[in-house]
Amino acid sequence: MESQNLKHRSRDDPRFTTTTSNEKNRANRREKRMAMAKRGLRSLVIAVSFPLSLTLLNIYLFGSGRGYASLAKPFWFPPLWLLHTGCLASSFLMGLSAWFVWVEGGFHVKPTALSLYLGYLGLSMAWHQTVLWMGASWAGLLVNLAMVGTLVGCSRDFRKVNPIAGNSVMPCLAWAAFLATVNLKLVFL
Repeated sequence: MESQNLKHRSRDDPRFTTTTSNEKNRANRREKRMAMAKRGLRSLVIAVSFPLSLTLLNIYLFGSGRGYASLAKPFWFPPLWLLHTGCLASSFLMGLSAWFVWVEGGFHVKPTALSLYLGYLGLSMAWHQTVLWMGASWAGLLVNLAMVGTLVGCSRDFRKVNPIAGNSVMPCLAWAAFLATVNLKLVFL
């Protein structure tokens, strides 16, 4: 008779589960970390693709280089494809640097960093159009010098928030200095 009164253990019955609260906490933490990683990856893709897509659009619309191609250039001037590649690499690095700052909450702590970054993006787009499409070397030199100034400011402000972000701006600064040299030579051709 007693054997008929025995209940079967059910996996869904909470009274008979063998899972401890530690295992549940670990699973919860793992799920939270995965969700954070997905959000972080998504924000990284957005932060890098935004300046890259702006630069690609700028190259597509104004990158024919009709002003640049028509100039007599010294032998050390880079070809147009190399200028485009350098601008794309610079945009990628600046997007990555801005993401490093954003992840640390640096745009709230240093609001000037965001305005400097957006200023750099705008000046970078303007330089491309001014020099490569219109062939206005003097105006391009002024835009380039302003771009160098915003990069120096970005490097300084980004470094205060995240040293890696500040150091990631340095290759962009070197590229802008090279472009200034090219632009200066274009002025005196």
